[in-house]
Order: sequence, then C-alpha cells, then structure tokens
Amino acid sequence: MDKAPHRPKRIIIPPIWFALGLVAVFLLDRNLPLVSFSSSLALGIGVTLILLGLASAISAAGLFSKADTGIVPFSEATALVTSGAFRFSRNPMYLGMVFVLLGTALITGSVAGLLVAPVFGLIIHYRFILDEECMLREVFGEEFEDYRRRVRRWL
Repeated sequence: MDKAPHRPKRIIIPPIWFALGLVAVFLLDRNLPLVSFSSSLALGIGVTLILLGLASAISAAGLFSKADTGIVPFSEATALVTSGAFRFSRNPMYLGMVFVLLGTALITGSVAGLLVAPVFGLIIHYRFILDEECMLREVFGEEFEDYRRRVRRWL
C-alpha cells in the first residue's frame, strides 16, 4: 500500500504573512523613518501597484475557484490552472501580494517599508512555492513541466 507523500503543514498561511507584511510596512514607516519620501509620482505608482496586485490576486483566486481546485497551500490540486494571470506568472496570487506591499510602502513614503516586499517574497518562495511546485510536479507530471518551462515563477 502506497503512502501519500508527506505535505508540510503550515500554520501561518500566505494571507497571514501578507497581513503581517502590511503591518510591518506601517510600523517601519512610523517607528523607523530612516529616509522618507513623498511625491505625487510615488503616490500614483503606489496606487497603481496596489490595484494591479489586487486584480492579479483576486482574478487568480477566481480561476482556482472556477477550476474547483484547492486554493489553500498544499490542499488537493485537482486542476492545473494556466489561463488568465497564470499565463504570465506561475504565482499571480503571491505576486499580487508583493505588488500591494510595494504599493503600500510607496504610498507611505517609507524606504524601510520597501524592504518588506522582498522579505515577504523570500518567505513565500522558501516556505510555500518550492514545496508547491514539487507537489504539482508529482500530481501533473509532464503537464506541469511544460507549463514551468513556458511561464516564469514570478514575472
């Protein structure tokens, strides 16, 4: 009898890491104002990044729902979603979260806050993406490998 592969259990899932990242941006802006900036350009870029990030994450989540496949990391994958935002990034939900964190840091004008997005990206990469890709490789085999070769992990 084959035993199902062990899937790491993560208590803190990506939306919680994202929420912690948002809190960190505001705390860094308030408590560690190393260098601050303010401009209408930063505000405009920040708002644009937030809107793009939300659109990417929400549309990707909708595609998972439409395909009736698990959205929670390491839940059962019943379909390999490759349409919509998944044509440009293998991780549009995570990418959307990174965009929102960057946009928030730009709006607050916090240079220290800009560091949160890359730290978030590294946490997500090592705690989720690498294991998720192994799982998708096990479940979808060559179909996932073809997709992986065509589409970048982030952008």
